[in-house]
Amino acid sequence: MAKKSPTTAGTKTRVKLSTRDKKTMAALTGLADGVVKAASAKRDPFVDIPSRTLSNVKYSPRKKIIEMGNNKNRRQLFDLSQAKAYMRTMLVASGCKRLLEQGKTTSLRGLYYMLKHTIEGAKENTFDEQGECDTIIEDTEVLLSSIREELHLYAENRGAMVGNITLIDRGDTIDCSRMGSGGYAIPSIVEPEIVELDRKKCKADFILHVEKGTVWQRFNEDRFWEQHNCILTHGAGQPPRGVRRMLNRMHNELKLPIYCVLDNDPWGYYIYSVIKQGSINLAFESQRMAIPEAKYLGLRSVDYTRCDLDDSVKIALNETDKKRAKQIAKYPWFEKKRPWQSEIKKMLSNDFKLEVESLISKDISYVTETYVPERLAAKDWLD
Repeated sequence: MAKKSPTTAGTKTRVKLSTRDKKTMAALTGLADGVVKAASAKRDPFVDIPSRTLSNVKYSPRKKIIEMGNNKNRRQLFDLSQAKAYMRTMLVASGCKRLLEQGKTTSLRGLYYMLKHTIEGAKENTFDEQGECDTIIEDTEVLLSSIREELHLYAENRGAMVGNITLIDRGDTIDCSRMGSGGYAIPSIVEPEIVELDRKKCKADFILHVEKGTVWQRFNEDRFWEQHNCILTHGAGQPPRGVRRMLNRMHNELKLPIYCVLDNDPWGYYIYSVIKQGSINLAFESQRMAIPEAKYLGLRSVDYTRCDLDDSVKIALNETDKKRAKQIAKYPWFEKKRPWQSEIKKMLSNDFKLEVESLISKDISYVTETYVPERLAAKDWLD
């Protein structure tokens, strides 16, 4: 067997880039060109990274989404306090460029191990913990205005869907009405090159997004999606990017309304807020993530009385819950909405919260056969 020559050993064949990949590659090479240009001019190389803080995001009443402001943090190579972070930024960008060139994707954990090594001539590692790498990945995203999926990075799949829709995932036809008890696992990367949606292959009238997989299982087992002609999704709590992006795409491309069944607590309110208006960390990508028209169909503070629930289902609010509820009440997108102010005030005066699972105390299928159908029929939701 012939041995590989030193010039070919370890080389990878470059693949043809998609239009989206070409745009991302241009941003990566532009970053590298900036370093070369600064070095050639004998100037200190630097990058200006948009600040991912609450003070640098604003709510657009017109667009009804969170947007990132103009504040930036400068990261310089020849500043001892910033040199390591600067090096790590370039290292992450270099690793992502390799992924694009090879047409490969990897997990956040995978990139960490790709880039982790001891720096030659020193006793320091490029990264000691994955959290250090993850922070730099987020910095690189906002620096390049590219979400990590465009950098060919993915996180662990969390979330599933079932219902009257057929899609194509990497060339495979997936009929989501025939996915059994587990449903179709929503991938971390759901961009059009990976997941193809076609309005002609979607018969559903709406999307019902539930907070937890356990509740989703009840809806799936009771075949709620079949009886009410919908798509049923969950995000295992706080929905990951893949789920949020999939919801965004189905809403905008398939013209499906979205209703969210969430817990009656500050965490449920926050999850709804993220789905509806976007999040601070991804404020620069709210346009592709947020769904301003999403409706809150979750448990309400009046449901304890309205549904005649037993005292045993009450969960007392702790000080963290109360503080969080007051913070959410001051969000610009909730602050001027009287129904939301009344809802949060009622929860605080109740001094307890309710989980969707509490409805099981009425009947195992009360949530699927009575609660949600009645709320949908009455259009009894919060916006």
